[in-house]
Amino acid sequence: MLTNREISQSSSAVYVDEGLRQYMMRVYNYMAGGLCITGLVAFLIRSNPTLAGLFFTLSPTGAFGLSALGWLALFSPFIMVFAFGWVIARGSLRQVQGTFWLFAAVMGIAIMPTVFAYTGASVTRIFLITAAMFGGMSLYGYTTHRDLTSMGSFLRMGVWGIIIAMLVNFFLKSPGLYYALSFLSVIAFTGLTAYDTQTIRNIYAESDTADSAGRKAVAGALSLYMDFINIFLALLNLFGDRR
Repeated sequence: MLTNREISQSSSAVYVDEGLRQYMMRVYNYMAGGLCITGLVAFLIRSNPTLAGLFFTLSPTGAFGLSALGWLALFSPFIMVFAFGWVIARGSLRQVQGTFWLFAAVMGIAIMPTVFAYTGASVTRIFLITAAMFGGMSLYGYTTHRDLTSMGSFLRMGVWGIIIAMLVNFFLKSPGLYYALSFLSVIAFTGLTAYDTQTIRNIYAESDTADSAGRKAVAGALSLYMDFINIFLALLNLFGDRR
């Protein structure tokens, strides 16, 4: 027969599990909402010549070029990622949410030339593959009892190396290096999906206020969103069918 203490501990565990489940669902809902906004913005700009003309130029051969506003949109996500930490620390929950939605919208502009260089069927296929890979690794990160901290630290260092190499290759324009970096990006961000999911789960606390839990959920959603987008773009570069 269970003692009062055992019953209390069991009830507490159930309460924490339910709270954690709701918290993780909130993270995934934010992330899914961000992906929807990114896709919608990219589609609207691509299908509206007036909007597209603000950011891009199109040559007679069909190649995309960037206007001054287009270059700003391309580099804005990098700036906003660093600014997001300041907003998390000092802004209200509404400001944190607004920054995330704005970031997702700007990403739609930034990735539009890349995505629409490939066929619609190819983009759909790669998106589904990305979703399957992401879902599997996120589930692993949520359920595993293995500490992924050392792996995550190593992969984050690797991502910085990839970013630096991509900037160098922007001037070198080496196709071989381009594909090698895309392959490494798939590995790095797939691993980071598991690490980030475990981190998001571990920072949950039953005692969190609504404001604190909301901030954590948005911050976690941004991490997973970036993992998904980078896996998707890298796979598209590797296996996508160009128009």
